[in-house]
Amino acid sequence: MNQTVLHSTVFFTAYGPPGPLNYAAFFLTFLLFFITIFANISLMLVIYLESHLHKPMYIFLFNLAVNGLIGCLSVCPKIMDNLVNDIKDISHKGCLLQVFFSSVYATCAYVILAVMAYDRYVSICKPLQYHSIMTPSKVKMLVALVYFIPITMLAFQIFITSRLPVCSYNINKLFCDNLAVVKLSCVESALSNLYGICIIASLVVSPFVLVVLSYIKILLVCLKVSKESRTKAFNTCTPHLITFINFSTAILFSVIYNRYSTVSKEVNVLISVQSILFPPLVHPIIYGIRTKEIRTCITKIIRTRIFPNSLDFPHLKSEREGLGGRLSAVAALAWDVDPTSPQFLSASSTTPVASYERRPSPPTSNWGP
Repeated sequence: MNQTVLHSTVFFTAYGPPGPLNYAAFFLTFLLFFITIFANISLMLVIYLESHLHKPMYIFLFNLAVNGLIGCLSVCPKIMDNLVNDIKDISHKGCLLQVFFSSVYATCAYVILAVMAYDRYVSICKPLQYHSIMTPSKVKMLVALVYFIPITMLAFQIFITSRLPVCSYNINKLFCDNLAVVKLSCVESALSNLYGICIIASLVVSPFVLVVLSYIKILLVCLKVSKESRTKAFNTCTPHLITFINFSTAILFSVIYNRYSTVSKEVNVLISVQSILFPPLVHPIIYGIRTKEIRTCITKIIRTRIFPNSLDFPHLKSEREGLGGRLSAVAALAWDVDPTSPQFLSASSTTPVASYERRPSPPTSNWGP
């Protein structure tokens, strides 16, 4: 490996000099970056804290949020740094690391979405066999493959790219991608091009085909069931389908972005946000809004962990007291106590049931055979 190349510096030419437009872009990027980090960590905490969300679909969703953090953290801090600094540069080694982690984010996200589509297919098309198919050991294996296959393939791609001799040091983009780094080379690498096609076929085209086939199967099954079951299936699949379409659109924009580097600075910013920052921001919001179980868990966590004394709020206290009175009356009848007696009225404000001793039952005769 050429150490001189690794310690060289690459310059970004798509930013332009610092000015009001750059500062506005910095503020917008920072705001989206903060919301993205907050939304994904919040979703991860909800899934982690609620034990009844420890199901295959939510485990895959947890990993989708982790993957979104990887993509966001791999690119956005450097973009924000370059927006406000006079010199927009990065070391060649740092550029390769940025290529690696941003590629891991893109490919792992697509593979996770394909695994989630498979999970939905089994859940809807084979409901009676779901628990025997999606066993804990199989879920762990799928999660491991989601990361192992892309990371292994991309690590070899970065190794190939790092071996190429470099003759140019300017990239007309906001961040590094593999094709842009390859174009810095003095020579045309057939191996790099062929291996890139293999990665696209394995980690983009194949997951896309798997998702499409899964939804075709789901659609065929839904056409044969009742309207209520069809509605339930559509509600289950809608968040994943929206997420898949959103990410596929981002991938399409990213491909266009990689192939055409001579675009304006505004288009550079738009495509960068669309391909890197927008999907991890939207995914947790989509699932948080569209998935009833997650909405319920978020409300539960807010009421029990963040505001544990919310039941003492005035507008809830009267409701609680009214409910307590009704429960006291029911308890009085159950325990054969006069609800108008002073003993009952004084005790009903505290513990209506535990304050009384049940009257002894009349003796019963033993009926022998």
